[in-house]
Amino acid sequence: MVCFFLARNVELKTCGGAQDHGGRCRPNPTKKIGKEEKNKMTSRKRTAIKLLVLPAMIAALVLLLAACGRGAASENKEKGAGAGNAPIVFGVTGPLTGDNAEYGKQWRKGFDLALEEINGAGGVKGRPLEYVFEDTQSDPKQTPAVAQKFVADPKIAAVIGDFSSPASMAASPIYQRSGLVQLGITNSHPDFTDTGDYIWSNTSNQRDDAPYLAQLTVQELGKKKLAVLYQNTDWGKTTVELFIGKAEELGAEIVVKEAYLTSEKDFRPILTKARDANPDALVLISYYNDAALIAQQRQSVGLDVTVVGIGSIYSPQFIRLGGEAAEGVYTATRFYPGEPREEVRRFVEAYRAKYDEDPDSFAAVAYDGIKILAQVIEQYGAGRKEIRDGLEAVKDLETVLYGKASFGPDRRLQNPRFMPLIVQDGNFTLWQP
Repeated sequence: MVCFFLARNVELKTCGGAQDHGGRCRPNPTKKIGKEEKNKMTSRKRTAIKLLVLPAMIAALVLLLAACGRGAASENKEKGAGAGNAPIVFGVTGPLTGDNAEYGKQWRKGFDLALEEINGAGGVKGRPLEYVFEDTQSDPKQTPAVAQKFVADPKIAAVIGDFSSPASMAASPIYQRSGLVQLGITNSHPDFTDTGDYIWSNTSNQRDDAPYLAQLTVQELGKKKLAVLYQNTDWGKTTVELFIGKAEELGAEIVVKEAYLTSEKDFRPILTKARDANPDALVLISYYNDAALIAQQRQSVGLDVTVVGIGSIYSPQFIRLGGEAAEGVYTATRFYPGEPREEVRRFVEAYRAKYDEDPDSFAAVAYDGIKILAQVIEQYGAGRKEIRDGLEAVKDLETVLYGKASFGPDRRLQNPRFMPLIVQDGNFTLWQP
């Protein structure tokens, strides 16, 4: 209101003559001149003064109104993108195109089901939830620009994503500096949440995932000579070291350890090297697309051994791309649609009714991400800082993957659970030792 009053009441006043000590206009010193000439001189003086004063006054007014705008934007951020019945909007950053597009598609299915349930029940505090999905192809070069866009938009209450840890971590400092929560639903790099107190995750990290995969490979499957192929990314290098550390602790020997670029399409040279080392298992620290190619190409070089992949390969697309070569591949997951827990059963039934298919872990973790933010906002508010404080304070969140769960000191949900899977008859099924 103050800004409005000032803007409406700014007047540009100039004095055609000199001013007295009180700032009032007074006539020029007397000089006998004609009336017509006097009027012309006065008019010219007024015009000149206006030309000098007017730009300064306009500049001051622009600065005043800009300050008012900034204040309003800041106020909107703290109120959670509006009041009343305005939607609460989440920003999502992830892959909808490129090699990792299938993960983004599975996310959307989980998001949409969660929103359908929440908004169908009246929303959160009477406000509907929405999300804006920015396609980054999970590329670390693209995510900082999206982060800048989200933090500058007062409608965005919190952000979910990105898919890969490197892509997410490239943007995390921007979210942290700006005070906007980043919830990483698939970011398993152990250092992901270290950026600061606005960076959270509802997924397990590789300090849990990789050792479990080693246990599955060495103890449960009884494999002792391992060839390990891994993505040459920060996530891949961190995960492989955690896997190898646990595998060697359990008595396994690493006969081959080979990195590859995420853009690689011909894996035969490193598969030939692995074959010549005579392993009894091939371990893949991969995503579904590269894992499917490796599974196919290992047959062409005669590498006929057990294949075990990290949980990132648990996607229907791995089976579609891999075909028969995907049969018999093992992996580990935090979610399986056949699990008998009540929260899993309810989610799977709703998902099947909407999409006529079973959900995978990526759809489940996306569903959980929306539900977690909704529960926090319901209890603590929709402002950016309120969401951050709520994530820290909330207890016993209702989730599909964890059951009742709370965040730990590392800003991750505590006590993840894992299950072994195998591809049989073109489907992922629970493996029973």
